[in-house]
Amino acid sequence: MAETQQQVDETKRDDARAERRAGRLAKQIKHFARSHGGSAEGQLAYLGQRGTRIVLVGEDGAWGDLVAPDHAIAQRAAEQAGLTLHESFDGDLAAKVRTGPYEWSRMAGIQVGGPSNT
Repeated sequence: MAETQQQVDETKRDDARAERRAGRLAKQIKHFARSHGGSAEGQLAYLGQRGTRIVLVGEDGAWGDLVAPDHAIAQRAAEQAGLTLHESFDGDLAAKVRTGPYEWSRMAGIQVGGPSNT
């Protein structure tokens, strides 16, 4: 069955929207990298229907994450930003992460009376 012009227009519009989303995410990734030593590494983690998480680790050990609506947009954003991707958040990448007092108090707070999650 041939596509109607309306279907073609909708597909083009969806593709353009996805490209803009990837561009905005790539801009945020580049900003993170510049702010944390000049480059960053990352890993893509599926969140199910929610999308895909882009976990970022800067040269200085700072970490953060962004969420893309789907894996293809996350992959495209990482490519546009020049992000070095790892298959998993394992020893090499995890060893680069530096946590501070805030993270430790939050992790411990759940178990030993630190700050609450509310």
